[in-house]
Amino acid sequence: MSKKSISRRGFVSLVSKAGALGALISTPFISKAGELIKEEEEFGFLTLPYLQSPTATSITIMWLTNKKAFCWIDYGENGILDKKAYASHNGLIEANCGLNKIKLENLESGKVYQYRVVAKEILDFKPYKVTYGKTLNSESYSFKTFETKSDNVSMLIMNDLHDRPESIGHLINLNKNDPYDLIFFNGDMFDYQTDEKQIINHMLKPCTDAFATKTPFMYVRGNHETRGKFAREFVNYFDNISGNFFFAFTQGPVRFVCLDTGEDKEDTHPVYAGIVDFDHYREVQAQWLANEIKKPEFRKASFRVVLMHIPHYYSEEEHGSTHSRKMFADLFNKGKVDMVICGHTHTYKVHDRKPGTHNYPIIIGGGPQNGERTLIKLKANTRKLSLQMLNDNGNEVGSYALGKDARKQDWSI
Repeated sequence: MSKKSISRRGFVSLVSKAGALGALISTPFISKAGELIKEEEEFGFLTLPYLQSPTATSITIMWLTNKKAFCWIDYGENGILDKKAYASHNGLIEANCGLNKIKLENLESGKVYQYRVVAKEILDFKPYKVTYGKTLNSESYSFKTFETKSDNVSMLIMNDLHDRPESIGHLINLNKNDPYDLIFFNGDMFDYQTDEKQIINHMLKPCTDAFATKTPFMYVRGNHETRGKFAREFVNYFDNISGNFFFAFTQGPVRFVCLDTGEDKEDTHPVYAGIVDFDHYREVQAQWLANEIKKPEFRKASFRVVLMHIPHYYSEEEHGSTHSRKMFADLFNKGKVDMVICGHTHTYKVHDRKPGTHNYPIIIGGGPQNGERTLIKLKANTRKLSLQMLNDNGNEVGSYALGKDARKQDWSI
């Protein structure tokens, strides 16, 4: 492992100052005839479609337009887009908005579908008359639904990229042509939340450029995604299975449990200005987790893996870490969790089991600087769970293998 030249806290301070400077010098206005006016944009897509919340029989497709519109999805099999889907709530079809989220349901397990998104501009929305403008069609894309009874799962995991969008494509390219079912972002993809444009340019666009039109991703927040004036809108741009940032799902032989560890400081810390409530939030998740580990789908899974941003050990004894330990550690042991995967510390490391404390390995991904970024590759079948961690040069910097029969562990870093 290379020696870090700057601490996690020092890095965060530097990028925060740089972000503030960028906000000051950028402007969305142009000058014309001595006046500052806002440039009139032609109706268009702000993002390509990106896949969310995958199951064996459904998937959610999201995208954004730059103006308000009525949108839907044409989809089908074998290149024939003969079905139409739109979002409808309480008798009203979703319209006159720019952020679109449509769930395709009643799909067949393990099948390939083609789709395109369609956007019809709304020029005027009066009580008894809607005036439409242009209609845009995206290209056709395809996805494959999860298989109900699969013996395998493969996942790529990234964390702590901190507003470095180029890292997404770079790290995925390290995987080369090795197949994977989905990508998981394990927090702190941003420094803080400023606006919609930041989410588009620093995450959604690099994701759709690299994979997200055909392969889904899931997301749990890091502590930095809870910060900034746009943090409360952030959740609207993603669609996890539960609709929250903590959830559980089964793919292949693995039950995945995803937790939102919240902030790393006490709720009373002055930087939060009295408007956070993460201790209670973690308590709610602990109650949820106590029920989750009793469920048949958890207990009968060949393997059980937890994904969360802040590690409850090996994280400088910060409050977010110690309170997560208080809330979750005993439940992880009681539920016989096989592996916990985290980020946050910016120092990649494989921590082996420590019986009586954590009876499972804790894997921590690195980031965000060049030389410290990591791609974690997780694979499992009914007999074996294995993890490989690559640095951004493609070199293996950590691994762990767990066999189901004897619960035999092999690890290295």
